[in-house]
Formats: sequence, structure tokens, C-alpha cells
Amino acid sequence: MPDAAWRRKFQRQILAWYAGAARDLPWRANRDPYRIWISEIMLQQTQVATVRGYFQRFVAAFPTVADLAAAEEAEVLRLWEGLGYYRRARQLHAAAQKIVAEHEGRFPRDFDQVLALPGIGRYTAGAICSIAYDAAAPILEANTIRLHARLLAYREDPTKTAGQRLLWSFAEHVLPDSDISSFNQALMELGSEICTPRNPQCEACPVATLCGARRQQAVAEIPAPKKKMKYEDRLEVAIVVRRKKEVLLRQCGPEERWAGLWDFPRFHVASEADLLSGELASQFHARTGLSAAIGSRLTTIKHGVTRYRITLHCHEAEGASGRLRKDETAPLVWASVDKLHDFALSTTGRKIARLLAK
Repeated sequence: MPDAAWRRKFQRQILAWYAGAARDLPWRANRDPYRIWISEIMLQQTQVATVRGYFQRFVAAFPTVADLAAAEEAEVLRLWEGLGYYRRARQLHAAAQKIVAEHEGRFPRDFDQVLALPGIGRYTAGAICSIAYDAAAPILEANTIRLHARLLAYREDPTKTAGQRLLWSFAEHVLPDSDISSFNQALMELGSEICTPRNPQCEACPVATLCGARRQQAVAEIPAPKKKMKYEDRLEVAIVVRRKKEVLLRQCGPEERWAGLWDFPRFHVASEADLLSGELASQFHARTGLSAAIGSRLTTIKHGVTRYRITLHCHEAEGASGRLRKDETAPLVWASVDKLHDFALSTTGRKIARLLAK
């Protein structure tokens, strides 16, 4: 670990830089732990530019923990629609209910109590407690992992156990005795805006003279690159079933990709030849209770989900007849096309809904 003189200089220069460089972000308007919590969950694997609008709409709809706890999950998911990683929204809702039930609706101050909330790990608990309460809690997320690895000239994979242990230790080692709220935000800001993955602005960095990677002329090689994700191609079909001005929607079950969201009945198929086979019609009948032929194609949507690259063909159903199957875990409903905006739809479901609205 760096010595005390290095640490004091680092703290001083980081805080001085942040005083003039901090971005004007809506969740920085005050140190309300509820708003900080919402922003931290939204910012997981999502860009700041995307989160701004979602954050403002979300806190306008649910200004307090109690408001969020009292909301229907469908309403929470509807406001989250488009942000992805919907498990975050469901855990946010569950955590709000736990705060109301166990903490009288007040966001807890104790680190361990914050850590015990659904969807909150060590980093998020540290971010909330340090930013809201000035608690001496270290933080380590994507931006500070990169920043700290470069400061220490750590050439191994920082996401492995040894790297994580070192970087968490460093994050704790550099904490100042006061103004930890600004300090931790400054670290994240520096990683996000200056110490970027590619083409970092070393000439504008307030701690460039303290950086081990720069001293070794190894900034471009640190941190060690992650192994590239191996993607699997997948072919799926969404079926649009019409009944006058209504279409059939299905709510995704608890173990499905978009649990809790609504979508058009959707199926995985092995090949293009399966689209017109009786097997797909048979799967459609088993899932919905309706008999129908697979008709013309409305559109094709290509998108990625985790390790899959998905080609989604959207087809009309022809001659649909029968009675809807009852399934409490994945309900089916007829929805008016002009009311589809009221449903929390999957990303591709929303694209199909827009097409139908035209």
C-alpha cells in the first residue's frame, strides 16, 4: 500500500479536483439516502445519460420509500421499462417493502442493515452509507476498479479473487478522515470521466503524478482485458393473435427472462423450417389454449440478452380459436392495442406494440 505522504497528497488532490469538476446530476441535489439508493441501482451496468430521465420519472412517481413500497410491482416495472436487468426493479420494490416493515419507512443508517436489503451488495451499501451519511465505507465498482488498478499498476485480472482483495484493501486504505461523501463520489467521477477504459485523459488527471501505470507507461495495458464473451445465436418467434382491436399478451413467469413483464407469446425454435411446422402451432396451443396457424411475418427484430444473440421473427396468428388457458404463474389477457402503453412490456414487446399502433 502507498505510504502516508502519498495518501495525503492523493486525498487532497482528488477532493480539490472534484470541487470544480463534479457533474450536476439529479441524485446529487441532496444527500437523501433514498434518492442515492435509487440512482445507484439504476446506474448498475447503465450509462449516466440513460439513467437521468428514468431517475427523475421514478422519484416523481415514488418520492419516498413508503410510496415505492405501496406501489404495485407492475407499476414499478412499467417505469423501469427500457432500463433492462429487471431483477433490479423487483429487488428495489422488495427492499422498499422491507424498509417499511422493519425500519418504520426510514432508510437504515447501519451498513449491515443496508447490506441486508434485497439487491444490495458490498459496493452499493458502501456507496449509500458513505455518500448519504459520510460513513467510512470503501467502494469498488467498474470505474474505481480501473482507476485503482492503474494507480497501483496492477497487471493481473482485477476481477479475480486476488485482485478484488487487493483493490478493496486499497479503497479502504485511501479513505480520508472526513468528507468521505465527496471523496468516494470523486473517485467514481474520475474513473468515469478521466480514467476511461480507452484513451484516458492522463494530462487532465489530478493524480497523474501518483499513478503507477503512467509511470510505467502501461496505462493502455491496465487493467488486464476481460475474456471476450462467447455469444450463442438463438432463433425465436413472437406470435401476434388478434381479436378485433385487441391482441393477446402473456405475463412472463417467475423463472423466465423478463419475469413479471408482459410480452407476446414467444417461442424458441431450432431453425427457420420450424416456423411453419406443426410443432410451433402445437407449442402455441399448449401455452395459450388456442388453435391457430402461423401466418405472415410482421417484422424481424435482432437483439442481445446476456450471452444470446437473438433473431426474433414476429408472425401473425391466423384463424385463432378456442378458450384461453388459465395459468396463474403466467397469465394471458386480451389487451386493446391503444392501451398497450399501460402494460410493462419487454423491450421487444414494446417494439412490436409500436408497430401494431401504426
